[in-house]
Amino acid sequence: MPSKKKLGKKVISIFLKGLAIIFAFTLLITVPLRWINPVTTSFILQAKFSSAKDAPKEIKQEWVSWDDISPNMPIAVVASEDQNFPTHFGFDFESINKVLSKKSRRVRGASTITQQVVKNLYLWPDKSFIRKGIEAYLTLFVEIFWPKQRILEIYLNIAEFGCGIYGVEAASRSFFNKPASKLTAYQAALLAAVLPNPRRMSAQNPSPYIKGRAEWIMKQVKQLNGAEYLKDL
Repeated sequence: MPSKKKLGKKVISIFLKGLAIIFAFTLLITVPLRWINPVTTSFILQAKFSSAKDAPKEIKQEWVSWDDISPNMPIAVVASEDQNFPTHFGFDFESINKVLSKKSRRVRGASTITQQVVKNLYLWPDKSFIRKGIEAYLTLFVEIFWPKQRILEIYLNIAEFGCGIYGVEAASRSFFNKPASKLTAYQAALLAAVLPNPRRMSAQNPSPYIKGRAEWIMKQVKQLNGAEYLKDL
C-alpha cells in the first residue's frame, strides 16, 4: 500500500497534468482564430439542430472582412453594447458595479463584446455559474491572444441579427438589400438596436421602440466621436 506522501504526490501529478491538458486545449481552440475565420459557432449549431418552435428554418451567414464592413457598424455595436470595449480587458467592472447597484438598466448584464464572442463561439445560452466561469476563463485567452479589432470583426460576423441570420453581411443583405460595406449610420444603429433580442425585434420593420433605441445609439456614437473612437484598435 503506497504511503500518504506518495499518494499525495500522485494526486498532485495527476492534477497538474490535467491543468496542462486544459491549458493546451484552450490554446488550441482560441489562438488559431486570431488568423483563421471560424467555420461555425456553438450557437449556430444549436440553432441548426434545434427542434424548438422558434428555431430558424434556415441559417444565413456570409463572412466579411473588417475592411468590407462599413465604419458605421463597429461603432454602432460598441456604442450600444460595450462602450468601454477599447480600454477594458474583457471585463467591464464599471458596468458590473452599475448592474449590482441597479443604477443602470441599459447594461445587458455587464456582458462585454468579448464575453459575447466567447459565449457565441464556444458555449450555450444558459446563465449558470459554471457557464459564466468557463466564459470568464476563455475571455482571458481571447483578450490576450486576439487584437481588439479581431474580436470585433468576429463578433460582427457571428452575432445573430434576426432569426437564423448571423453576421452583419447576411443581415445587411436580408434587411436592406445591400452589402455591409454600404450600411448607413441609421441602418447600422437599427442592426445594433436588435441585438438584445434579435428573434423578437426587427431591423427591417422596426417598432417605435427599436427606432427610439436606434436614435439613442446614434447619439451615443456622436458622443464617442464616431468611428474615430475605434481608430486605435
